[in-house]
Amino acid sequence: MILLDAESMVRRSIKRVGQYKFHRDHGVEARKILQFLETEYGKADPVNLRLADTYAREVFGDAIYAPWLRVYTAFSGTFKEGWIPDNYYGSVVVPSMKGWYGKISGLKAISRLIFDGDAIPDVAYFANGLFLTDKNVVVPEREIEGVVFRHCDRVVFKLDRSQQGKGAYIFDKSTFDVEIIKSLGNGVMQKFIIQNSVFNAFASKSVATLRFTTVVDDLGGISVRACFLRLGRAEDTHVQTDREICVPVNLATGELDREGYMSDWAATEEHPDSRIPFSGVTVPAFRQCVATVLELHKKIPFARCVGWDITVDEDDNVQVMEWNGEHNDVKFSEATQGPCFSDLKWERLKAAV
Repeated sequence: MILLDAESMVRRSIKRVGQYKFHRDHGVEARKILQFLETEYGKADPVNLRLADTYAREVFGDAIYAPWLRVYTAFSGTFKEGWIPDNYYGSVVVPSMKGWYGKISGLKAISRLIFDGDAIPDVAYFANGLFLTDKNVVVPEREIEGVVFRHCDRVVFKLDRSQQGKGAYIFDKSTFDVEIIKSLGNGVMQKFIIQNSVFNAFASKSVATLRFTTVVDDLGGISVRACFLRLGRAEDTHVQTDREICVPVNLATGELDREGYMSDWAATEEHPDSRIPFSGVTVPAFRQCVATVLELHKKIPFARCVGWDITVDEDDNVQVMEWNGEHNDVKFSEATQGPCFSDLKWERLKAAV
């Protein structure tokens, strides 16, 4: 009994240390963004900032949730009830509304088992020492290259639990090597998507992605709550979080907002490299994109909030590049399109002890 109590105390201590670091890092990031916004656009109204601080304490129960509310406030020029701080989302909402069911999104080899369909661009997997087809049939090492390049000339290999543009590698027939794949670890090989000309005009080397956020309410209803377009820079082979340009998308029309935002939250009305303006551009096949993410979320309703990274190819086909059932970012959507989740009563959830 004493040993069990000691082990429980150690686990709680480790968890507290992890939570402390989590909130500290979020606070540092939020305060850096707030400083930039106030330097660039002027000081935020102190009355509104005090409302954000009060809301953090009275609604979410702790001042540690104030920094993101302050960012949303400074960005919007006003305070809005119903906003969800990103660190509250990560520390309270994610464990409560997803738990272990959300974590499976990091295991690439199971995506087709769950979703299947032409919208999933997976062609093969490497998992636990085995090469597998997209139907999870084991293939000898000497045959996997033929499987991978049967219907495409290039593939992107993404490691399990990869995120923020890290853990992604591009191979063609001349560079593909099974030993390299094995050395990298478990992951998925997806066909390299030739993106729609609308996206290609902004940046041609990287595939632009649409980040849709969908939720399941307490009655099982599934809805889209936010969407933004993620664009890479001219020389990037894939979109990377620390260099991307994000442009909010109107959920009713699929039109891009007039302004997009750099990774430091600086506003821009055009892509910084191609100089293509965002205004007047509509996402191709937008209704099909919406229908696709809603239909896919029906298959995993137990992960109550999902971030979908999808694109549209040169033939207007929707392609689902990955799904995030863990801490999918909500801060950008909350600042630009929120409050996105105010009707879901997430503020009533309690943090796990």
